[in-house]
Order: sequence, then structure tokens, then C-alpha cells
Amino acid sequence: MKLSLLLPTLLLGSTLANSPAWAEPMSCPDLADAVQVAACPTDAELRYTFMGYCGDNARLYGADVITCASFDNYRQVKNIAMWESADGRFSGYLSCNETPASIHAAKAKRMHVERKNGLTRLICDYDDDHRLVHRTKTTCTVEAEDCSGGDCRASCD
Repeated sequence: MKLSLLLPTLLLGSTLANSPAWAEPMSCPDLADAVQVAACPTDAELRYTFMGYCGDNARLYGADVITCASFDNYRQVKNIAMWESADGRFSGYLSCNETPASIHAAKAKRMHVERKNGLTRLICDYDDDHRLVHRTKTTCTVEAEDCSGGDCRASCD
């Protein structure tokens, strides 16, 4: 008797797990609630990676002459750490040259979508060049791009 009830339950569960989710509206997360999930690189780590990225093998990474012009330029570009929105749906590498308070104070400016090789990136741009991205294989459509009034939103199928 228990086996006869277990099989339909398992089949229903697998059907629901494989069915597409309803599109729900998404908006840019508030950076005030964002959390830093990785540590900023130490000065020693930055100097070590500077030598690898800008040293003799720099030709392997392309001609990034501006970043490699000085250690200060390299530090400005590569001194970053991973941050996530409070719900974990959006993430991005934000500058460790900024204080957490200034990152938390940044306001969303615009939302846009990029699609490449079957991957959709729902991108939220903030003040001071901060950016968080939601990555998905579904298709997303931006319904309101301007975030200055707090009404930017998109839906993903």
C-alpha cells in the first residue's frame, strides 16, 4: 500500500521539478542589503598577480597597457571582491577601493539584458560604476530600464 502511494508522489514531484517556473518580475536589488561574500585581496596577493598579469607573460592576456602601466593602475582594476544581493540572485565583483558604506549607499541607475551563447545576463548598473548581474539560461525581458525612480523591472521565463 505504501509503495502504491510513493510512486505517484515521486512522479508528481519530478514533473513539478522539470516544469518551467512562472515568470516573476525581478528588479535591481538594493545595495544597502548586499553582502560581501569573498575577502578583498591582500597587497601581497595583488603584487604577486601583478607580476603574472603584467610581467613577461602579459602578451598572453592581450595588450592591456593601461592596466599594466603601473601597480596603482592594476590595483584600481583588480582590487575587487565578490558581493551578492541579500537573496543571492544577483552577484558581482565590486571594488575594494570603495568603503562598504559607499557601496551600500549606491543607488540603481539602469537595468539591461545581454544574451550570449544561450546565457542571459540581467545587469543592474549602480552609481560609481558598481554592477550586479543575474545569470540564467531563461529569456529575460526588461519592462522598465530606468531605475532612477525605483521602478526598473524585468521578467524572466
